[in-house]
Amino acid sequence: MVTAAMSIIFTVYVQEQSYIMKTNVKFFKSAMTFFFHTHFYHLFNHIDYCGYSVLPMAIEPNILAAVSVNKSGTITLANTNQQYKDFTVSCSEDIAIDRENPKWHYYFLCGVKGIQEKCGLAHLAGMSCVVDGTIPPSSGLSSSSALVCCAGLVTMEANQKSLSKVALAEICAKSERYIGTEGGGMDQSISFLAERGTAKLIEFQPLRATDVKLPDGAVFVISNCCMEMNKAASSHFNIRVVECRIATKMLAQARGLDSSRFMKLVQVQMELQASLEEMLALVVEVLHPEPYSREEICKALGITSEQFSTELLSANTQHVKHFKLHQRAKHVYGEAARVLRFKSVCDSEPVESVQLLGDLMNQSHASCRDLYECSCPELDQLVDICLKSGAVGSRLTGAGWGGCAVSMVPDEKVESFLQAVSEAYYLPDPRRAAMEKQSLFVSKPGGGAAIFLDE
Repeated sequence: MVTAAMSIIFTVYVQEQSYIMKTNVKFFKSAMTFFFHTHFYHLFNHIDYCGYSVLPMAIEPNILAAVSVNKSGTITLANTNQQYKDFTVSCSEDIAIDRENPKWHYYFLCGVKGIQEKCGLAHLAGMSCVVDGTIPPSSGLSSSSALVCCAGLVTMEANQKSLSKVALAEICAKSERYIGTEGGGMDQSISFLAERGTAKLIEFQPLRATDVKLPDGAVFVISNCCMEMNKAASSHFNIRVVECRIATKMLAQARGLDSSRFMKLVQVQMELQASLEEMLALVVEVLHPEPYSREEICKALGITSEQFSTELLSANTQHVKHFKLHQRAKHVYGEAARVLRFKSVCDSEPVESVQLLGDLMNQSHASCRDLYECSCPELDQLVDICLKSGAVGSRLTGAGWGGCAVSMVPDEKVESFLQAVSEAYYLPDPRRAAMEKQSLFVSKPGGGAAIFLDE
């Protein structure tokens, strides 16, 4: 535990802000200090695990890690938030990730393990690490993925390895699956590939990022509904991944394709050489709106119940009996179209671009709420308040089921917007009111992960 009596202070000046972090003096005689802009929000939903392009940006709040490389033979982790307990693991033992108990240090160890395996490190360098951050955990701003990326970069540097940003993003995306989250790589990609002042269109196969210049005349405001959601601690996120996987196979089968070859909705579209509009029509034609049972899916795909469980379900979705394939596929294809339309509007810069982009965000939230069912009453209430307070567009961000909304607000309405949201959502509730300072803020696109060395 970090104690004031045993602390020294490292001060890192980044982007005209001073971040002061108290660290345990027994950990740090000389240290590499790592600064990370690795919190981010998504202007559209997680469709990365279906193979589709996404449109995230980094935000200015951050994770900050101070790291001392040593010959202790251990990796010692501490957190400035005393809610998160210290943890030590031997460098000579296999790193074990407890999926059933997704504590904060396991996310860090995912990143360590990913680099260790990629680089073939038989003996990891000893490290003492203290982690700090300015975003609430489980708030939909990808704090867990940020911690994985932080650990990956720290481990690479401490062990004197060199990897590209793209390689780091791909490694960290895969390594977060050690804790059971079946993500697609959006969070890790923007963590490393973000650039200050621009959003990014992230595409996969191969991984690449394109600048998306946001229009003048509006800013993005983050607001936390104050309902926490830990992706790895529940099955909600992975159930959606599974439903999309099953929908992929059902669509492929309906068009006479070998369903065993397809795992992502984008693969079916590419094989059929169809437009997104044509895929939406195919969903309506092939998949009925009523939930599918396991038995119906097995019969349609010609597989056994055992194959269904081992090949289609994840460890934490074995209990699920019914699957809403129509709704999930319809959301994904629609969201993929909205992402491309958003970029097109940003590129062409029409006079009404702010309103057009706001409309796309509103459509996205409605689809997340009604088709993907990844919102929650608190998020829906907050989005409604944001729109009534002057936002042209507002939607949930992150995985959903809690966390934050992102709102597009005209420049001239920012101050009145912040006041109205505060009065309508935060101040009436003592718990929310106590969290308001770190839960409601304007943000510009920030940069990606960076390293600062304190020799």
